Amino acid sequence: MNKFNDIEVIINNKRYTLSGYESEEYLQKVASYINSKHNEFKNKDAYKFLDSDLRNILVQINIADDYFKNKDKIKEIEAENEQKSNEIFDLKHELISTQTKLSSAQAEIEELKREINEAQKKIIRLETGLNDSRR
Repeated sequence: MNKFNDIEVIINNKRYTLSGYESEEYLQKVASYINSKHNEFKNKDAYKFLDSDLRNILVQINIADDYFKNKDKIKEIEAENEQKSNEIFDLKHELISTQTKLSSAQAEIEELKREINEAQKKIIRLETGLNDSRR
């Protein structure tokens, strides 16, 4: 079990204590992300004229927007990953099938070479027999 961590962070120029079983680095990363969202809006003129509740809602909406966009992106990546896994499976199946056909063709080539060799030997025997009978 992970240990419980408390870490002090600064979000929107205020000090907060974040607690959780996640690592201190992770908690700091979360605080940094939220702080960057606040800073993103502070630079906009219209944001300065909003009351604090509306400012907070605006930041929360944008964080939720990032969350859902990333969730959708994960679904797309997972679907793409599944499609590529299926393609890899199909390609592996095709490779095995092709290797089997290749082995079969190679065996057939070897058999045909043996038949040619036997036929050549037979031709030589027949030619030798023909030459002997002519003499």
